[in-house]
Amino acid sequence: MHITCAGRTDVGIIRSGNEDSYLMIPDRGVFVVADGMGGHAAGEVASEMAVRFVARELGSLRGLDDDHVAERMRQSIRAANGAIFQRTLTEHDKRGMGTTVTALVLYGGRFLIGQVGDSRGYLLRGEKLTQITKDHSYVQEQVDAGYLTPEQARAHPYSNVITRCVGANSDVVPDIYVGTAKQHDLFLLASDGLTGMLEDYQLGEVLSPDRQPQEQVDALIAEANRHGGLDNITAIIVRIDSIEAPSPAPDSDQPTQPGIPRPR
Repeated sequence: MHITCAGRTDVGIIRSGNEDSYLMIPDRGVFVVADGMGGHAAGEVASEMAVRFVARELGSLRGLDDDHVAERMRQSIRAANGAIFQRTLTEHDKRGMGTTVTALVLYGGRFLIGQVGDSRGYLLRGEKLTQITKDHSYVQEQVDAGYLTPEQARAHPYSNVITRCVGANSDVVPDIYVGTAKQHDLFLLASDGLTGMLEDYQLGEVLSPDRQPQEQVDALIAEANRHGGLDNITAIIVRIDSIEAPSPAPDSDQPTQPGIPRPR
C-alpha cells in the first residue's frame, strides 16, 4: 500500500498551551491523535503518553488478520490507559488527567480504527465524507436517546463533556472499526478543536482531491482558527495512493466492529 500523509497540531486562538498530541509512522501504517485533559500541563502528559504507548504496543502488523489487529489495538490502548492511570495514583499533580485516543492502522489492504473519547476518524471516498467513529460524549448519548438533535448537540453547553477516556479508570474499552481500504481513499483523524469549529460539510469542502495532504491539513487548521479557534486543533490526513495487492478478506464499503458492542 502506497500512501501520502501529513499531520499538524496548533494551539488555537484562545488556549495558552497545547494538550493535543499526534504521531505518524507511515512505514508501519500507524497514525494516532490524542486530546489530553487535566490541569498543570497534565493533559499534555497524558496525550503524549497515549500516542507513544499505542504506537509502541501495536508493533508490526504484517501478516495479521482483522481479529488479531483488533486485539492488538485493544491491548495497546489498554496499555496506555494503565500507564496513565498509574501516574494519576502516584503523582498528585497528575490526578484527574486523561486523554482521548483515535488510532488508524493500515495493513494488507485493510484499515482499522481504535477509538476512545471524541477525537474523530473520517473517511472521504469519492465525494462522500463519512464519520467512521462515534463520539463517547454526553451529547452523543442524548442524541442517541432522542433527547437532542445533532444540531442542538453542537451548540449544547456540555458538548465537550466526554463519557469515556484513556486514563480515568483502571481499564477502558475502545471501539474498533474495520473496513477495506481503496485507492484514492482519504482518512482524516482530528481532535474536537477541529470538528467543534467546522461542520462536516465544511470539512468536505476543504478536503479537495486537487490538494496535497499537507495543504489540506494547513487549510483545515486555518479554517478552525478563522471560526474561533476555541481549542487546540490537531489533524492527520492519510491518502491511499495505490494498493499493490487485493486483500484476502471480504470486501466491504462499510466499516464494521468485530466483537465490540455499540457504545451505550
